[in-house]
Amino acid sequence: MFHPDGPSFWELVVEGLQSTERGYDMIAPKFDNTPFRTPDWIMEPAIARVGEVDRALDVCCGTGAAMRLLRPHCRRDVVGIDFSDGMMQEAARRLAEGSEGSAAVGFVRGDALEIPFEGAFDVATSFGAFGHVLPEDEPRFVNSIRRALKLCGRFVFVTSTMPPKSSARYWLARGFNAAMHVRNAIIKPEFIMYYLTFLLPDASRLLEDHGFSVEVHEAGFPKPFEGGWVVVATRVR
Repeated sequence: MFHPDGPSFWELVVEGLQSTERGYDMIAPKFDNTPFRTPDWIMEPAIARVGEVDRALDVCCGTGAAMRLLRPHCRRDVVGIDFSDGMMQEAARRLAEGSEGSAAVGFVRGDALEIPFEGAFDVATSFGAFGHVLPEDEPRFVNSIRRALKLCGRFVFVTSTMPPKSSARYWLARGFNAAMHVRNAIIKPEFIMYYLTFLLPDASRLLEDHGFSVEVHEAGFPKPFEGGWVVVATRVR
């Protein structure tokens, strides 16, 4: 967990005592050397389904890992939105250092629940961010992405089903979530980060309720990650 170039245990503790935004501002320079950064091999099966598009939006773009993968698929531009200035600065630096593709790169500081675009993008992606959206805010999150997409635009992401209660993954995630609930009850501002969120089939139903048609494809991940699914949700109204 503790990469030589990543944050120390105590740095993670200090960052975890901040607000979500401030915590990510602080961890940004070392974030890609933590286990919290979504690996490319998880994103790649989803981005492979994007095809060639004019404009793509990566929601909660972090340090720009998905943007680097999306850029070769875009004829016009790829835009990242995040509420952390620190993460976007790191993303801009890494993309400036070099990435495939010639599409323009842009960043917008903003809230994923209130994306400031209307019918602007052919595709939207989001990776590793669902745990920062509270269950009660998921309808706003989905509707925000819907507004940002053109009609027939697609929201492409990776998720899973609920793991069995007999699995270590289930209990580790539940234990982490319990600890975060306690932390957020006694320490303000809150740090919103939970696991086992936006899972199938509930995510599909929510998307369909908000004007999407939904296709679900096996991601083909190796064990013990074979429970992953690529979701392609197309805006139909």
